Amino acid sequence: MKLTPQDLEKISDLTLEHYNRNAADFHAGTHHHDVSQNIAALLQYIESEAPFTILDLGCGPGRDLQVFAELGHIAVGLDGAARFADMARAHGRGEVWQQDFLKLDLPEQRFDGVFANAALFHVPSQELPRVLRELHATLKPRGVLFSSNPHGHNEEGWNRGRYGAFYDLETWRRYLSAAGFEELTHYYRPTGLARAQQPWLASVWRRMG
Repeated sequence: MKLTPQDLEKISDLTLEHYNRNAADFHAGTHHHDVSQNIAALLQYIESEAPFTILDLGCGPGRDLQVFAELGHIAVGLDGAARFADMARAHGRGEVWQQDFLKLDLPEQRFDGVFANAALFHVPSQELPRVLRELHATLKPRGVLFSSNPHGHNEEGWNRGRYGAFYDLETWRRYLSAAGFEELTHYYRPTGLARAQQPWLASVWRRMG
């Protein structure tokens, strides 16, 4: 069933309300998560000269923004939750934009890489092609998109106060390919566990065209 503009507004409002309400607990619970594998997966495929310009899409409280800055790169954070944007700015590590994923306003061909860690699964499948085209447009030619999402069997809906879409690999590939991206690699996380214990699907894509 097609989502109406009112449905999409509700999805954004309630999901962001959840994150704003739980911002402190989220920060405490994720601050020490090790996503160095994901950061390295993005950076290794960028072809331009360092320092790279990186869009941290769904930057949350700013954990990974700080890592990119410490590595010498120029990172811009983006999050729809006002409390997350404020927390990320408090780190003092570059620009942070407060933007709803469904109402992005991104500059064209600005970034060498987009780091979408635990972010894009919140975009309803109906809107995902448009959002992926917007990310394609904000990347420089042959720029790189990293994405990590909880995977599933293409179910979609509300889960503990947040909206999410949980794709399998083949469906995710179809969306990204249709948006003009070429797959570079994919893997499941956490590493070293059986697939049933790896809830996260990470993938890296190059902008073509």
